[in-house]
Amino acid sequence: MKYLNYLFLCLIALSFNSCSVYNFTGTGKIDAKTFQVNYFQNNAPLIEPGIERTFTQKLQNLIQNQTNLNLVNSGGDISYEGEIVDYNISPTTATADQRAAESRLSITVNVRFSNKNKETDSFEKKFSFFFNYSGTEQLVGSKLNTGLEEIFERITQDIFNESLAKW
Repeated sequence: MKYLNYLFLCLIALSFNSCSVYNFTGTGKIDAKTFQVNYFQNNAPLIEPGIERTFTQKLQNLIQNQTNLNLVNSGGDISYEGEIVDYNISPTTATADQRAAESRLSITVNVRFSNKNKETDSFEKKFSFFFNYSGTEQLVGSKLNTGLEEIFERITQDIFNESLAKW
């Protein structure tokens, strides 16, 4: 019985030791201690007020929750900046009487990622995603919030994967 307890303790110790190289988000070892997310301007032709602030906060929160990096206002080892370049609502399917049966909200964000410690990881890339909803509904209130939540969750995760997880 003592042997099993000893073995169990060794396994726990080894698993904690291995966490310094790999973690549950798949980021591996990040060669940085700090990060910054600059304010993402909304430069889309169609403006939805406040989405730039929401997006910036979502990206900051995701990185804080999935890494041990410290958020700073300037001089971060890694930095994210960019702008929302497209916010588009369009019909995706029509009914027999030429009305929208389903509509789609699409958002595209241009991101510039910089890693001071490993310049080869830096990039500029566009990320986009969409949210479909019934063509008979207006995209306001909780429906808009649900759409933005779904889109920003996907886009921020894609940015994280591209910049830190390397997926």
